[in-house]
Amino acid sequence: MADFEFRIEGLEEVKRKLKALPEKFAKRGMRRALRKGANIVRNAARNNAKRIDDPATREQIWKNTVVAGGGARRERQEGGPMMRIGVRGGAKPTSGDNGQPGGNTTHWRFIELGTSLAAAQPFMRPALANNVAAVTNAVVDAAKVELDKELAKL
Repeated sequence: MADFEFRIEGLEEVKRKLKALPEKFAKRGMRRALRKGANIVRNAARNNAKRIDDPATREQIWKNTVVAGGGARRERQEGGPMMRIGVRGGAKPTSGDNGQPGGNTTHWRFIELGTSLAAAQPFMRPALANNVAAVTNAVVDAAKVELDKELAKL
């Protein structure tokens, strides 16, 4: 695994705004800001998946790559809003396309992680690793704007 080192600047203003808002409004604004950062990773993962999708099959991993909220229970456990980037349909093997736009792409994990017979072709992990700075900057910038919107509503 690669080691990452980065600094986030401009959070003092975001922290001040978060303290000025009631928790419900602060979480709502932060979710929108986190989604903007997660969309950068999702777009990079889609581009990476397009390069490895087999044109001979109808399954298209890139079409099933999405951003999802963390869910209320997980957000409570982690202590705040969160976003997940993943592939629709998960990793549970099923038959049929399950109504997914890219078809049945549950095999994506074998491509991402590899198997004993096939080398890994990661497309999700590099999407984040190559965009850490862009994501953090987007989240900080969006958080300032979104929290201003929430403060204006009060």
